[in-house]
Amino acid sequence: MTFDELLAKVRETAAKADVSGAGFLAVQVNITGDNGGVFYVEVKDCKINVEPYPYNDRNCEITISSDNLVKLINGKLDPVAAFTLGKLKVNGDIGKALEFSKIVKK
Repeated sequence: MTFDELLAKVRETAAKADVSGAGFLAVQVNITGDNGGVFYVEVKDCKINVEPYPYNDRNCEITISSDNLVKLINGKLDPVAAFTLGKLKVNGDIGKALEFSKIVKK
């Protein structure tokens, strides 16, 4: 899956997410591997935004392979297990990373 296809999948999933009660959240996602890249997910004023840029004032930064991100989105990879097994790395607020995983998971 190319980075653009992955970004489109994250946007599609994010568009379906209910963020009406969510507070501010800014997560930068670093995709590793051949089709790697950087994007951010921001929840602000009950709206969600996904853009292919770094986010400087983020709550946390997640590093994951594109394959594992797809598994996470499809509900085939538990975020806590991924973190424990080293498939997902978090730099910053782990609580915000868990909020993010609930948004992108089906």
